[in-house]
Amino acid sequence: MKFVLASYGTRGDVEPCVAVGRELLRRGHDVQMAVPPELLAFTRDAGLPAVAYGPEMGPWLDVNRAFWTFLFRNFWKVPALIKLWHELWEPVTQCRVQMIATLKSLADGADLLLTGLAFEEAAANVAEYLDLPLATLHYFPIRAHGRLLPFLPPPVTRSAMSVFWWLSWLVAKKAENEQRRELGLPNATSPAARRITQRGSLEIQAYDPLLFPGLEAEWAKWNGQRPFVGALAMELPTADDEDALSWIASGKPPIFFGFGSFMVESPTETITMIGEACAQLGERALVGAGWTDFSEVPQFEHLKVVGAVNYAAIFPACRAVVHHGGAGTTALGLRAGVPQLILSTLPDQPFWGAQVKRLKVGTTRRLSTTTQETLVADLRRILSPQVVAKARHVAAETTQPADGIATTADLVENFARSKCSG
Repeated sequence: MKFVLASYGTRGDVEPCVAVGRELLRRGHDVQMAVPPELLAFTRDAGLPAVAYGPEMGPWLDVNRAFWTFLFRNFWKVPALIKLWHELWEPVTQCRVQMIATLKSLADGADLLLTGLAFEEAAANVAEYLDLPLATLHYFPIRAHGRLLPFLPPPVTRSAMSVFWWLSWLVAKKAENEQRRELGLPNATSPAARRITQRGSLEIQAYDPLLFPGLEAEWAKWNGQRPFVGALAMELPTADDEDALSWIASGKPPIFFGFGSFMVESPTETITMIGEACAQLGERALVGAGWTDFSEVPQFEHLKVVGAVNYAAIFPACRAVVHHGGAGTTALGLRAGVPQLILSTLPDQPFWGAQVKRLKVGTTRRLSTTTQETLVADLRRILSPQVVAKARHVAAETTQPADGIATTADLVENFARSKCSG
C-alpha cells in the first residue's frame, strides 16, 4: 500500500510521523513524507523519501512566538495584538496554499493520507478532494472534551473548547472556502475538526491517557475512532551523546536544561541564571542548546553546553529535567522517571506543565517570569524525595515508544484496508 504522511512544525511535531513512516516502510509499504524544509535532512537520514511541505518554519515560528509572548505580557493592548495577529495569519494562509499544492500531487493514488496536528484542515481538504481515507496523529487532545481544565466542570470545559474552535474557524472561514473552491469542493459549514470526525477519519491520540484521566472513557463513544497509543519517538543516537554521557559520569548526576526550538532572548543571561542557581544548590547543569547559540556565554565549571542529544539516553542519567514543555520532551521525561520543571513559552505548553504538576512529578511556570530566585525555589521543590519517588512510580505506567509505534502502524494499515475493502 501507499501511505503519504504530512507533518508541519518543529522536530517534536514531525518526529512522531517519521517514526510511524519508518515502521510502515519496514513492513514493505510505499511511504512518502512531506515535512518542513528544515527537517528534510532529518527525515531523509531516517531512511524516508521526503519533499518540502510549506515554507520554512523559522520566520513563521518567530511571529508565532512574538504574538503569544506579547499576549501573555500585554493582553490589554488590543490594537497591537490585532496587528500581530494579522502578521501571524498572513503566513498561515500562505502555508495552506503551498501545502494543498504539495499534497494534491503527492497523495494522488495513495491508499491513505496521515497528517500531523498542525494544518490538519489542509490535509483534510485534500483527502476529501482525492476521496482518500484520512488519519490524524494528535500529540495533544485537541478535540473538544471535558478533561483539559480539571478545575472546571467537564461540560463547561467541553463547551469552552467547542466555542474556541468555532471562533477560530470563523476567522479562517473565508480563506479556507476559497481554497476548497479551488479544489472543486463545496464551502465548509463547520470547523475542520468536526468535518474530520464526521467523515469517519482515524484520530490517533499519541500521548498517554494517564495525562488526562477520564478522557479515554469520555471518548469511548467514538467506538475506536480515537485510539490512544502513547507518545511516539525514535530515540535516535546523536554525535554528542558520548561526550554528554562522559561528562555526566564524571561527577554528580546533573540537571538537564533544554529549550527545544525556542531561541532564548539572551543566551548570556540564561546561562548565568542557570549556572548561579545550580551553584547555589550544589548541582551540576547540562544545557541542550537547541536552536539557541550559546557559543559566547560565561563559562562555569559545573555547567556544560551540548548540541542535540538523545533524550532517551540522557534523561535517565540526570537528576531532573528543565524544559519548554513540548509534548515529546514531557513524555520522555515521564518515561525516564525524573522530576520535571516546565518553563513554557507557547500556549499548549502550560497544559503539559499542569499535568506534570497534577501527577506530582514536577512543577511549572512561564519562562518569561522565571528568575534566579524562582528557579532555585522550583528546583528545590522538584528535587524533594517525594517528587523523585513519584516520578519513578509514574514512569512504570507510561507506554514504551516501540509498542506505540507498532500499534500505530497496525491501526493505519487496518484502517486503510477497511476503507479499500469497503
